[in-house]
Amino acid sequence: MMRRIFFYVVLLTALIACDDNDSFTTSRSALLTFSVDTVKIDTVFSNTGSKTYDFWVFNDASDGIRLSSVRLRQGNQTGLRVNVDGSYLDNRLGSIVTGLEVRKSDSIRVFVELTPLETHLSDPQTVADDLVFTLESGVEQVVHLQGYAWDALSMRGVTIGSDTLIESHKPIVVFGGLRVDSAATLTIRNATLYFHDGPGIDVYGRLLTDSVILRGDRLDDMFSYLPYDRVSGQWGKQGGIVFHASSTGNVLRNTEIRNAGLYGVLCDSAAYDADALQLDMQQCVVHNCKGTGLVSMNANIRLRQCQFSNMQGDCVAVYGGYADISHCTLAQFYPFTGGRGAALRFGNVMPLHGLTCDSSIVTGYDNDVVMGVKADTAHVFEFQFMNTLLRTPRVETEDSVRFSNIIWETPQDSVQGKQHFRLIDEGNFIYDFHLDSLSTAQGLGCYQ
Repeated sequence: MMRRIFFYVVLLTALIACDDNDSFTTSRSALLTFSVDTVKIDTVFSNTGSKTYDFWVFNDASDGIRLSSVRLRQGNQTGLRVNVDGSYLDNRLGSIVTGLEVRKSDSIRVFVELTPLETHLSDPQTVADDLVFTLESGVEQVVHLQGYAWDALSMRGVTIGSDTLIESHKPIVVFGGLRVDSAATLTIRNATLYFHDGPGIDVYGRLLTDSVILRGDRLDDMFSYLPYDRVSGQWGKQGGIVFHASSTGNVLRNTEIRNAGLYGVLCDSAAYDADALQLDMQQCVVHNCKGTGLVSMNANIRLRQCQFSNMQGDCVAVYGGYADISHCTLAQFYPFTGGRGAALRFGNVMPLHGLTCDSSIVTGYDNDVVMGVKADTAHVFEFQFMNTLLRTPRVETEDSVRFSNIIWETPQDSVQGKQHFRLIDEGNFIYDFHLDSLSTAQGLGCYQ
């Protein structure tokens, strides 16, 4: 019995040893093939890690191929990191691995990341290196690695305790959000702030902005056609800018807030003061939030020539207080259905001392994008619309006196909804809310 078992073991071993997969060649004509010839890495902030890229290495030869080495030609000089088939090219040890093999009709996978060094230059700079595969035959094959490094300033969990100016031609990457204390004024101008996933700006004092962009810090693509910068909810999970009850006198000019989370802007439960604006916005854009674009809770706000567009929640929601809206575009074309909010929602959960909407455009996908709700009969509920395009059924009740010179838009109009604007590209999430020449809303909205 033992003799028979031994015979089978020897036979099995012989069969395995004769398997063609165990034969390797040193012929210079036997080459690897690659799923890409260049790994293209998106722009990455200096000292910040990129996402992981990968590609495949195939052996279509009739024999296995051994690799004498796989190495980065420039070693550890670029910030590139590579893992080949589970083996890390340790930059401390020459950025090289040896002794790998690719059996015939088999493949291995390569992973690439980039954490670039500072370039000390203002514009993005090319980072490039070659990943060199040296075969046992002596043949070298190369995959090119290329990305871009962009020097940025970094702010981590900063609290503004005294009057401060932020102005920078370099991008500013914010980790952990910004907090403005009640005794402080933060002025931001001529700057772009890139917020890492997490908090936005919490204002207990005062915020002044001019020529500012607030956005997420992902510079790469979710899909080949879709940059993360067009995807909602990239930052500000509890709000892009939150003005707390103690905050007043905030002024935003020429400011763009895009792709935030729960809110773009929140005026949170202020004590209403008819003589003091909590928030004054002019020529601002709030676009593509995961929640509501602007929420005003009992605040006194003024909006001039602003665009609020494409929110999963409402574009603008006013609950009490006073809102003066003039020459604004409220466009609700959030590309995903299922709970999409209104373009404008207002109510008197707290006393609505007044909402005026003048020379504006309020439209969207749905047949009715204007929602006014009288929630409390004990609270004042004052509103007025004039010289404005509204996508809502014509008001023929006693409230009709609150509407004057209105363009009542319906789905039956020859030009309606997205046809008013130059470009609504739902497939690629690209939008231009300047008016098309055929629009019936000429002279209205924020782009006149």
